[in-house]
Amino acid sequence: MTRFLAVLLSLGAVGSAQAQRASTIAMDCAQARATVSRQGAIVLGTGGATYDRFVRDRSFCEITEITIPAFVPTRDDANCFVGYRCKEPGRGDRFDDGF
Repeated sequence: MTRFLAVLLSLGAVGSAQAQRASTIAMDCAQARATVSRQGAIVLGTGGATYDRFVRDRSFCEITEITIPAFVPTRDDANCFVGYRCKEPGRGDRFDDGF
């Protein structure tokens, strides 16, 4: 029983650690941009309970996705360009000819 409780408690600690993620509002713009660039693809908090996945370039997206510029709030800039978001193209995006 003691071993079971120890395992259960350690799993809870791991789950808590995984739930924490870096936040753009705790970084300045250059730090946030460098983090995305260095990691290639990363999930960052953007304030409160909101978060998103940011990528350095299209190579980190699915083959059918395009990139759109990503602007987030940081400690020193309310509209900082950090990289891109991956997005499935829709009507009006890129090569859509309107048919």
